[in-house]
Amino acid sequence: MARDHKPLLRRARVLAATAAVAALTATGTVLAGAPVAAAAKPKGHDVSSHQKNVDWESAKAKGARFVYVKATESHTYRNPYFDRQYDGARDAGILRGAYHFAVPDKSSGATQAAYFVRNGGAWRADGWTLPPALDMEYNPYDKKHKCYGLSKARIVSWIQAFSDELERETGRRPVIYTTTHWWNTCTGGSGAFAANHALWLARYGSADTGALPAGWSTWTFWQYDNSGTLPGDQNLFNGSMTRLRQFAAG
Repeated sequence: MARDHKPLLRRARVLAATAAVAALTATGTVLAGAPVAAAAKPKGHDVSSHQKNVDWESAKAKGARFVYVKATESHTYRNPYFDRQYDGARDAGILRGAYHFAVPDKSSGATQAAYFVRNGGAWRADGWTLPPALDMEYNPYDKKHKCYGLSKARIVSWIQAFSDELERETGRRPVIYTTTHWWNTCTGGSGAFAANHALWLARYGSADTGALPAGWSTWTFWQYDNSGTLPGDQNLFNGSMTRLRQFAAG
């Protein structure tokens, strides 16, 4: 998802998705727009400061039923558009949640979780607020240290510290956003979080989610493209609208 300095990873994703589509086209199989699964599942998106002032009524008319809004990054950045994006989604009747972009080499998991909660990551059982989400992906600021220069064990400990602090402050464990490749590379395929953390999987240019990160047997959200009919990245919820509301309510 979006980070707010050098968007190296986003460009890499676009190139990867383009290559995947090109390969599919060459073999005679073309994926046009959303996966087939989208027809039966609630559609949503995620936004950040890159989307600025979102037309939420238009997004809802195009099918948006939920959205995640970037709130924070590390322990120093807050999305300047967060309040108007987060509140605007709710005013339009769209379920919304906040996400934090992790930068594990800058400060502890507990420090970043506390900063997140103070700056938009709080949760309340109002039926409209999705659980806070933690964005774990390759380091977009230093290609030589794609796992932030931390060992697999330290990455796992960092995520656990973030999760523990978030639960202490909000009562909810974070939804974990990641890719299967990142998870297996940077955590060593840890199975420590699957039992009590919902999975938000990023996988582009595919008709399905493919292999899931170690430990998870199912996904909750699937980010299947970085552009489409809705502002920002395109997502699906793995269930009915009723189940999505139950998930939000806790």
